Amino acid sequence: MITKATLQDIPALTTLINSAYRGETSKKGWTTEAHLLEGKRTTEEELKEIIQDPKNTFLKFTENDKIIGSVLLVVKEHQLYVGMLTVSPELQNSGIGKKMLAEAENHANALGLSTLIMTVVSVRSELIAWYKRHGYVQTGEREPFPSSDIHINISNEPLEFIYLEKKI
Repeated sequence: MITKATLQDIPALTTLINSAYRGETSKKGWTTEAHLLEGKRTTEEELKEIIQDPKNTFLKFTENDKIIGSVLLVVKEHQLYVGMLTVSPELQNSGIGKKMLAEAENHANALGLSTLIMTVVSVRSELIAWYKRHGYVQTGEREPFPSSDIHINISNEPLEFIYLEKKI
């Protein structure tokens, strides 16, 4: 079931998101960034700010009272930004990500927005290919990957974000 996340969901969401992107547990799934980045993907403080911001909608996918997927949706002018699409590493390739993307499109439609946008780390070719199979195209826009205490680049390659978009 896909519903809106609340402040009470923050501990479970933090654990889920960090486990899917960083560290040893993330290596069970194909969306891991552990070979590129160390540190955390998010913090409870960041998620609290996100959930409390009225321009954001943070959705959770729950099964048997456990959060196993999530996605952040942010209204940016005439587009809907899709971020932090997460599926539990053990459940990746089971269709949950596809359902979360479909819900993002439903949300955009409900708001009268016809374009979804996202950023993806440029060296994540398998992830970019997955989004392309779901109708996203590269815009050509790029931006530097932020460096911070929680995003520690361990890759030999320079990291940057590329923009993908989908017209609906």
